[in-house]
Amino acid sequence: MKGFEKYRKMYFMPPQDCFDWVKKDAVTKAPVWCSVDLRDGNQALIEPMNLEEKVKFYQMLVAIGFKHIEVGFPAASETEYQFLRAIIERDMIPDDVTVQVLTQAREHIIKRTFEAIDGAPNVIVHVYNSTSVAQREQVFKKSKEEIKQIAIDGAKLVYDLSKNEKGNISFEYSPESFTGTEMDYALEVCNAVLDVWKPTPQRKAIINLPSTVQYSMPHVFASQIEYFDKNLNYRDSVLISLHPHNDRGSGISDAELGLLAGADRIEGTLFGNGERTGNVDIVTLCMNMYSLGVDPGLDFHNMKEIRKTYEELTNMEISMRQPYAGDLVFTAFSGSHQDAISKCMACHASGKDPHWTVPYLPIDPKDLGRTYDSDVIRINSQSGKGGVSYVLKQAYGILLPDRMKEEFGYLVKDVSDREHSELTAERIYGIFKETYHDVSSGFHVSECHFRQQNGMEATVSITTPEGTDVVTANGNGRLDAVSIAIKKHFNITYELTEYAEHALSRGSSSKALAYVGITAHGKLIWGVGTDEDIIKASINALTAAINRAGIKTLERPLS
Repeated sequence: MKGFEKYRKMYFMPPQDCFDWVKKDAVTKAPVWCSVDLRDGNQALIEPMNLEEKVKFYQMLVAIGFKHIEVGFPAASETEYQFLRAIIERDMIPDDVTVQVLTQAREHIIKRTFEAIDGAPNVIVHVYNSTSVAQREQVFKKSKEEIKQIAIDGAKLVYDLSKNEKGNISFEYSPESFTGTEMDYALEVCNAVLDVWKPTPQRKAIINLPSTVQYSMPHVFASQIEYFDKNLNYRDSVLISLHPHNDRGSGISDAELGLLAGADRIEGTLFGNGERTGNVDIVTLCMNMYSLGVDPGLDFHNMKEIRKTYEELTNMEISMRQPYAGDLVFTAFSGSHQDAISKCMACHASGKDPHWTVPYLPIDPKDLGRTYDSDVIRINSQSGKGGVSYVLKQAYGILLPDRMKEEFGYLVKDVSDREHSELTAERIYGIFKETYHDVSSGFHVSECHFRQQNGMEATVSITTPEGTDVVTANGNGRLDAVSIAIKKHFNITYELTEYAEHALSRGSSSKALAYVGITAHGKLIWGVGTDEDIIKASINALTAAINRAGIKTLERPLS
């Protein structure tokens, strides 16, 4: 692809090796989560949320469990300002929740921000200015010292104004465009800000390191974060916060490796909404931790409801392949995948392994409010016998015999292939009944009586379109005796080779389901019958199998 020559590496490695994060294999505890949906996410919407929509979204964030929520840039617009005033005046900020407000390191904007937070019980005032080479040299045309002084002056004003507030005020500083800033200079600016605030372990400050634009592979970002972790002043009194964007599609990787490198806090949005390619997706980050046995500290058990509310308020759509939340992320169409899932889920249900080890499903979909029958295994022309039988079992309690699964699996695949469509559980059940159960052509056994004589004697009433005949025969058991009577009446031949049964429901009025397979001319032919009486169900299954085969094809040759 032409044009690559005009690009170069835009990131800055730390001035010392910082690769200790490589030795760690997992994040072992959840960071402090900060949602920036109402500010960073909202400003990226084609149509930003109005006041009441923001209130509803804020309530959802509180319910999920966020303790830090960036509620906006109150000096930027009247809606932002009034929203913050609304949640303060309506007493909507719980004692354990801290709202966060963003402000540039500019005097009039900082003062307006403090007007907006008046009366809030717990507030983080988040001040920032850009420090990158490109911004310094091309946008602001200022020296390193001048840019650092902007940060210091902003920090001083925030500190001074906080003395007049009754609420609990915390401070946060971001060197915007951190990833485009020399690491030693970014550290210098952040330490200068901390020298103004002089944080303590009891009153920590937040240094937020945003990958405002992703310029590097994730391992570079991790090394940058480790450099700060090792060299930042007041380290025991500072939360290192990350604010990854997703320009290179590695927001999740940046965040996870950044946590390994020493970060304490993550700023992001639900489902990754944000400018350009978005912010880091907190839902995915949380569920990744959850899948490794770590309590993420946020609750997404009702993922469908969260997704629905999110889509309604933002007019954004969740992709079908969005991790953990998309319609198809737990769905298997492949036959081999379906077979493995169904077998391993049966093993898990048996209690043999307390841990979740089901192939193709990193977590149990039920943990997010998803259902196995409609979300996990869905049937199309790529599906196999395991998936088809699993759907019947989950949706209707039908347990196909092993030798029947393959035949029915191919039958369903053929239907899906011809129709070029996915088949619902209801449609699959319809194919099953129509093929094996509702076989009305031919004959049926209208009445049957048994008595113990010469094994088992059956007196069978066989009804055809021509009328009803009564035939008596003896066999090894009830079904065998009925089968011999039918053979005798129609002068046909076949072998009764397969039989299975199970209850369809529990209780005194439960129905029995019987499967009968007959072999004729080397071919196995199945029939299915149901009845509250298992013997009647078995006879119905036998007649269905014979009718499917066709009386003419079973007739004995003339001697």
